[in-house]
Amino acid sequence: MSKFAVVVHPEPSGGFWGEVPALPGCYSQGESVEELLVNLREAITGVLETMREEGRAPEEDVQVLELAV
Repeated sequence: MSKFAVVVHPEPSGGFWGEVPALPGCYSQGESVEELLVNLREAITGVLETMREEGRAPEEDVQVLELAV
């Protein structure tokens, strides 16, 4: 089982959207964080399947850090 960091963003109109930095183009949305995570799991599975079919692999050295400015 692989683990991926996800970034969750609130939607001003309600709900949430999220992205997976290690998988460019992997995004999803949901009415709640729980729904978003279910949808992201599905999106990740789809992206990984497509990458395998194309002979590609996810970036392994992606880091998600906090930076105060």
